[in-house]
Amino acid sequence: MSINLGTPAVESPRVLATRRVTRKVRVGDRWVGGDAPVSVQSMTTTLTSDINATLQQIAELTAAGCDIVRVAVPSQDDADALPAIAAKSKIPVVADIHFQPRYVFAAIDAGCAGVRVNPGNIKAFDDKIADIAIAARQNGTGLRIGINAGSLDKRLMVMYKSDPAGALVQSALNEAKLFEEVDFHDFVISVKHHDPVIMVEAYRRLSSACDYPLHLGVTEAGPAFQGTIKSSVAFGALLAEGIGDTIRVSLSAPPVEEVKVGIKILESLNLRPRQFEIVSCPSCGRAQVDVYTLAADVNEALKHFAVPIRVAVMGCVVNGPGEAREADLGVASGNGRGQIFVKGEVIATVPENQIVETLITEANKIADSFTSSGTPDVVIS
Repeated sequence: MSINLGTPAVESPRVLATRRVTRKVRVGDRWVGGDAPVSVQSMTTTLTSDINATLQQIAELTAAGCDIVRVAVPSQDDADALPAIAAKSKIPVVADIHFQPRYVFAAIDAGCAGVRVNPGNIKAFDDKIADIAIAARQNGTGLRIGINAGSLDKRLMVMYKSDPAGALVQSALNEAKLFEEVDFHDFVISVKHHDPVIMVEAYRRLSSACDYPLHLGVTEAGPAFQGTIKSSVAFGALLAEGIGDTIRVSLSAPPVEEVKVGIKILESLNLRPRQFEIVSCPSCGRAQVDVYTLAADVNEALKHFAVPIRVAVMGCVVNGPGEAREADLGVASGNGRGQIFVKGEVIATVPENQIVETLITEANKIADSFTSSGTPDVVIS
């Protein structure tokens, strides 16, 4: 029995592990944890005080599929801009607070869906717990206790030297306990580290020690390529074990790129409905077509395609016809021509220079065949 590479019409997607059971925390009109889907977050790079620029970037992130957006609040001007940004954003806005506890209250009063607090950077933060809990509860504001290796509670620095993962977890649990003591439980926890191994170890230990939703992140992951690899490895390890309720891929790159990577990570694990995807061979000495260029051209032509179909781009006759046949749409190339498959059937053989054009035409036909439920009529081998 062949393995179908197309989009399943009825069957539920297979996942590697059942999601860990956690509490459910409301963040604006979204939920994090519980049975809510794993959400993708990013953070604006604009000055938050520049309301128009920030809202424009939020709109771009929203269009890219971002679920929750975080904005930095390092100054009073930034805090003053929060009411307008929170009111006009189409997705929940989380204020990111370091150093000044008064901005926590400003963000809550501004109507932000959530507030991320970094206890290690906020002076006398523990003394403000009760007041923060009261304000957050009254306004229905979710919190995130964000523990970072670079700003760890100084009391745990000795422990960090011998057990960095344990220090991160202990810091998070200490802060969680303070909120629990005032009967406040509407928070998410993160324990970020730049080293994926330490990060994974910390989240595994934290997940076994509490039932709060967890925000996954490899902090300071690096430039786009390096950061994508580090985040994919760490997130994949944890999500494959059912650990993680919301993610942010931290890249030294435009925030829209973070969202794209995050979405693809979730799609790859069947934790988010798959959208357009290319299955292409790596090429080899058997290839009779420039697979790299062909795959890039097809991807460029269809990258904004909103229909969840899988397109196979194959460069030779060894595995090409079989894999192209099992995708929703595909091409098996050779001798200057491309054999076009749609839902398992050969529908045309076209010259190499017409492959991309033909695939676009057939992709649009498949889009038109979608049912009202958004499910394509795909033949399962």
